[in-house]
Amino acid sequence: MAGRPVIALICMPDQAGLDDYLERRGYDVHAAGEEWAADSLLARHAADVAVIGDGLPAGASLDFLRRHAGQEGPSFVVATGRGELIDRVLALELGAADVVAADVGHRELVARIAGLLARRGRGARDLLVLENSTVDLKAALVMHRSGGEEQLSAGQVALLRLFAASPRKVLSRDDIMAAAPAESADAFDRSIDSRIVRLRRKLDTESIVTIRGTGYRFDPPAAR
Repeated sequence: MAGRPVIALICMPDQAGLDDYLERRGYDVHAAGEEWAADSLLARHAADVAVIGDGLPAGASLDFLRRHAGQEGPSFVVATGRGELIDRVLALELGAADVVAADVGHRELVARIAGLLARRGRGARDLLVLENSTVDLKAALVMHRSGGEEQLSAGQVALLRLFAASPRKVLSRDDIMAAAPAESADAFDRSIDSRIVRLRRKLDTESIVTIRGTGYRFDPPAAR
């Protein structure tokens, strides 16, 4: 199956915010606010993952799983505000791949969705884990431990891909300019040193090491 992974949001109270969060990470999102609309949505779109929110009553959620969960359908995540163990167990027994609290944060929910997609062989994320942040290279996003996020420029993504492809290898300034040339936004300042300083600051990392008189080296944190 080609193209962007498809996510269906069913009766999610915070649908608008989640829509944007998912789309910025490279997913196609379709939403339905009512059960009848959700049946139609899944019939029209080959969703990879469907998230059922607590806008759908408990009994209706279970009936919906009975109708749609199965080998050929999407992987289902049930977001519920009901804490009863029996409700969670029934959802899993009826085919839900995951059950989460209704107030789960967007970042955790998207991480769970990404895990389900990876098991289906869809939408593997391209992540670079640093000391104080994680970089989603596909989405060009820096996700800080504090919970904040920042967008990366195309030039910064190119720099990070170059470093990630050459761990512990010293790269000269010429190597860097050839593989990750300055973009138009940096035209007034094409200094590699300035670009590296800005990138380190944005990532809050010391993993990009200056080798005096030679260039730069990326030391992955896990190897240090």
